[in-house]
Amino acid sequence: MEVDPSIFKAYDVRGLHGKQIDGDVAEAIGRAFAHVLAGRAGRPTSELGIGLGHDMRLQAPDLAARYKAGLLAEGVHVVDAGMVGTEMLYWLVGSRELDGGLMCTASHNPKAYTGAKLVGRGAIALSGDSGLQEVHRLVAGEMGPAPGGGTSESVDLYAAFQRAALGFVDTSAVKPLKVVVDGGNGMAGPMVGPILRDLGLDLVECWFEPDGSFPGHEPNPLLPENRELIMRKVVDEHADLGIAWDGDADRCFFIDETGRFVDGDFLTALLAESLLRREPGATVLYDVRASWAVPRTVERLGGRALANRVGHAFFKTRMRDEHAVFGGEVSGHYYFRDFYCADSGTLPALLVLEQISRAGQPLGELLEPLRAGHFISGEINSEVADQRAKLAEIERLYAAQGARISHLDGVSVDFDDWHFNVRPSNTEPLLRLCLESLVSEQDMERRRDEVLAIIRG
Repeated sequence: MEVDPSIFKAYDVRGLHGKQIDGDVAEAIGRAFAHVLAGRAGRPTSELGIGLGHDMRLQAPDLAARYKAGLLAEGVHVVDAGMVGTEMLYWLVGSRELDGGLMCTASHNPKAYTGAKLVGRGAIALSGDSGLQEVHRLVAGEMGPAPGGGTSESVDLYAAFQRAALGFVDTSAVKPLKVVVDGGNGMAGPMVGPILRDLGLDLVECWFEPDGSFPGHEPNPLLPENRELIMRKVVDEHADLGIAWDGDADRCFFIDETGRFVDGDFLTALLAESLLRREPGATVLYDVRASWAVPRTVERLGGRALANRVGHAFFKTRMRDEHAVFGGEVSGHYYFRDFYCADSGTLPALLVLEQISRAGQPLGELLEPLRAGHFISGEINSEVADQRAKLAEIERLYAAQGARISHLDGVSVDFDDWHFNVRPSNTEPLLRLCLESLVSEQDMERRRDEVLAIIRG
C-alpha cells in the first residue's frame, strides 16, 4: 500500500492522524509487525503472543482496534491492556515474556499526531536500524492474503503494575512531602496518581485527568512554555518539589523547591547515586550529550560509567550487554535493569521522593554541588544543509587545537575544562549541540557561541 515513509522515525512510528496514519495504515503496520517478530523468533505468527496498549488520545481507541485487527489477521494471540501508560505495556511484555508489544501513542506530540512504539521480546525497542525499516518495507510492499485465526484476551494491569513499582523503594522512608504534579492530561494521572496518594503525599494536582484534547497544554515538559504553570505553582504552594510527565508518561521531569527546572543530566547523576548506594560498583550508562557530572558522580561512588549512543533502543540493548543497573538520557528517559531495562516515568519519581526524604534536604540543595561546578548549554538545534561536511569541519578545527575527538554518536570534542557533542538529527537537516564548561556560566556561553558560529557559518 502507499504510505508516507517519513512516519517511520528513528525510534517509533509517528505522523498526523488521518493524513499520514489512518486505520488502514495502522492495520497494515499490525500485520507487518507480526511478520517481523515471527522472523526474529523463528516461529510462525500463529505462535506469537503480543501485548497491545493505547494512550488517552482521542483517536487512540479506534486506531488500537485497527492495529489489533492487523495482528489478529496474522494469527497472533493479542494481550490487550487497553488504555495504559507506555511503560505499563513494556512491563506487560517483560513480565509475561511476550514476543513483543505495540503501544498506540504519539508520546509528547500535539493532539493532531498519532503513532506507535514497537518492542520485541524483553521490551527491546525496534528502531530505524533494527526492525522499523523492515516494517516499512512490508507495509509498502505486498504481504499477501492474511491467514486469520488470531485470538485475544483483555487484561487490567494497573494494580499489579503499581505493586511492582512500589517494590523499588522503601515506602516507609518517604515523608509526607508537598508535591505539585502536572500530568499534562496524559497517562500519569491513572498510572502514577494512585501510587503517590498511597504514599501519603500532599498532592497539588494539575491537568491530572487523561484528556486527548489537551485543555491545559501540550504534553511535552521539555518545552519551557509547557512547564511555566508547574514552576509557578511550586513556588506559590510552597511545595517541596514538582513533577511533570509527558503524554504517555514514560518520562518525568522535576522542578526544585525554588521553581527551577532540573536538567536531565543532573537528575541522571542523582538517580545513579541512589542506585549505586544500593548496589556498589554497578555499571551506569549515560548519553554522549551529558554533563561530566554524571560520570564523575558514578566514579566517585565506585561505579563504572559508560557513555552511550542516544536512543532507547541503543540504551536497552547495551544495558543488557553490560548488565548495567541504570541508564539515563538528558531528554528524561531513565532506564532500569530490574524493570526489563525499560524507561519509566514512575520509578524516577519514587526514587527521588525517597532520596529527598532520606537526605532531609530539599531537591535544590541536593543538586547544588552539581550545578555549582557544571555549566551546561542544554541542547541547541541548528539547521545545516550538509551535516557531514560541517561535522568534518568541526573535527578538523578542534583537533588542530589539541582536543580529544571521539565518534560514538556524532562528534564529541573534549578539552580538560570544557567539552561538547554535535550530532545530526535522524529525521531533519539539523545538528544538535550540547556543551559544558567546568569554569563558569560565562565561559560556557562564550564557548557555546564560538561553536554555534562554526555550525551556522
